[in-house]
Amino acid sequence: MSSEVIGREVKRRRTFAIISHPDAGKSTMTEALALHARMISEAGAVHGKGGRRSTVSDWMEMEKARGISVSSTALQFKYAAAGDDPDLPHVINLVDTPGHSDFSEDTYRVLTAVDAAVMLIDAAKGLEPQTLKLFQVCRHRGIPVITVVNKWDRPGQTPLELIDEISERIGLIPTPLYVPVGIAGDYRGLLDRRTGEYIKFTRTAGGAKVAPESILDADTARDTEGAAWVAASEESELLGELGQDHDQEMFLAGQTSPMIFTSAMLNFGVRQLLEALVEFAPPPRGRVAIDDTTREVADPFSAVVFKVQAGMDSSHRDRLAYMRIVSGQFERGMVVSHAQTGKPFATKYAQAVFGRDRATVDTAYPGDVVGLVNAMALAPGDTLYLDPKVQYPPIPSFAPEHFSSLRVTTADKYKQFRKAIDQLDAEGVVQVLRNDLRGDASPVLAAVGPMQFEVVTARMKAEFNVDTVIEPLGYALARRTDEASAPELTRQRGVEVFTRTDGAILALFSDKWRLQYIEKEHKDLLLEPLVAAAD
Repeated sequence: MSSEVIGREVKRRRTFAIISHPDAGKSTMTEALALHARMISEAGAVHGKGGRRSTVSDWMEMEKARGISVSSTALQFKYAAAGDDPDLPHVINLVDTPGHSDFSEDTYRVLTAVDAAVMLIDAAKGLEPQTLKLFQVCRHRGIPVITVVNKWDRPGQTPLELIDEISERIGLIPTPLYVPVGIAGDYRGLLDRRTGEYIKFTRTAGGAKVAPESILDADTARDTEGAAWVAASEESELLGELGQDHDQEMFLAGQTSPMIFTSAMLNFGVRQLLEALVEFAPPPRGRVAIDDTTREVADPFSAVVFKVQAGMDSSHRDRLAYMRIVSGQFERGMVVSHAQTGKPFATKYAQAVFGRDRATVDTAYPGDVVGLVNAMALAPGDTLYLDPKVQYPPIPSFAPEHFSSLRVTTADKYKQFRKAIDQLDAEGVVQVLRNDLRGDASPVLAAVGPMQFEVVTARMKAEFNVDTVIEPLGYALARRTDEASAPELTRQRGVEVFTRTDGAILALFSDKWRLQYIEKEHKDLLLEPLVAAAD
């Protein structure tokens, strides 16, 4: 495959994730985007109002029951933006992420696979804790962010209040592409700041269809909307005087953020978000390997595995590894090398995944996400490649904050129990810790949030028919240590030392005061914070 063809395909692609606090409307926005791209004919709110089916990207029973996203899902669709050749539309890769804070480690892994992020915030609540945490990950990884204010059809803050909050709290300068016409709770349309035109929206029944748009000039908008248009015009002029207009270089540098006001529930402002993604979000770029060399997008094939998931189809005991293609062209059936083991890996069963629906993938390009079926040897962070060899940096694990022991209720299920633990560990559902004292019969599970433990017990039962008992342990935080420090730490009260599956040695502490005391009294011991450790 020529570099010219790969270059053309790369330019068409946009790969992004949505980051948000729970209940900001992320799953509803995901469906609204798919609706506008004509991937589905009718959107269903996450709570399934009026008999509408549950969100297509949330497939676990727990997700359906609670109206939350637990696992990430990759959605790919084509979108012909304004000015696109209809025969060569843009290819959008949306990597959906868990919305609940208990699953932020899975979101962190997803953010290693995208080139941009949409920061979705609630018009009434503004920046919330989970959004802030994930934004810091984006900043750390140099991922540019588009800000979307959702739920503008409900009462909320003013545009200027939200702009000020973002600027003051995270130092990101919002540059609104549009100003809403009508206050929060009275969403009529958008003033396009670049053209001066009015985009007037018309509601559809239940917000299930694409909202019709009318484009009006400024004079007609003033006559139609009166004071609401005047207020929006004045806000737009003020933003211009403050210099808060879009600057592409500053956006890519992570200094500014294009801003759009939407209602995912009503499908207002969704097309404008898609257009902004196509116009401003960066296409796939090369990636730095562990030896500090850069694998460019036109170089031979390489990819990073960022998620492994089993149990997506109850009729098949398969295991799906999601890989983000970094360079070259992927062709189904090609035999690639697994950097971590040096062994060959056949890619006969490659699929695109849309919620639970799957389709065979024959070819794919940088930026695309491909699911490899029955990928038992692959784990998050692994690299696949064609010569010359390349290996990308591993994906760090989050610092766990909750710890529990897990045991099977009946001895005759122990073999299935061990198999299930190994599978969930490989997927990264939880971190599995072991030591000689506890043995394999009662491993310790470490998690960012307690709901991860519920996922473990639910999947143990559903996929392996194993009943388990989870027992919380009296530990509150973990630090990385080493073999030299382990004996002394083991002698300390309120401390227990474990080995994680990846070989890392972790010391668990009953509370931060116990940790501080040991750090003060034993300065020679290695006690390193993990990624995103709590203060």
